[in-house]
Amino acid sequence: MSHKPIQITQFDLHRLQLLLEAASHTNFRGREDLAKLNAELSKANVVAPNEISRDVITMNSTVALLDLETGEEEIYTLVFPEAADIAAGKLSVLAPIGTGMLGYEVGDIFEWRVPAGSRRLQVKEIVYQPEAAGDFHL
Repeated sequence: MSHKPIQITQFDLHRLQLLLEAASHTNFRGREDLAKLNAELSKANVVAPNEISRDVITMNSTVALLDLETGEEEIYTLVFPEAADIAAGKLSVLAPIGTGMLGYEVGDIFEWRVPAGSRRLQVKEIVYQPEAAGDFHL
């Protein structure tokens, strides 16, 4: 499992800090995974959007994850809560796996608690990353 600090863009960090602040006043308050996200953000390597590696999961990235227990591949787009649609593969950053995958790189393995226990996932591929595509406004 990767224990290195995650990488995040200045733009995503700002938007996520606002989201966490808002969540602290709602039914998301006190969730352990959000506390972990806040801890990850506090120690993250923050870079300009045009300087982030193409191999890093940023907000609005589409990624292929490999479940190391089942061998199944899952493809998700990491989105803000208002755009979440699990049937369309759009996973909220406030969902446990969404919280867990942010900032990791291709090849990284991460473990994250979900309602059914823990999941060990490996970042297999970044299918689309907005920064790599020049979509800095997403």
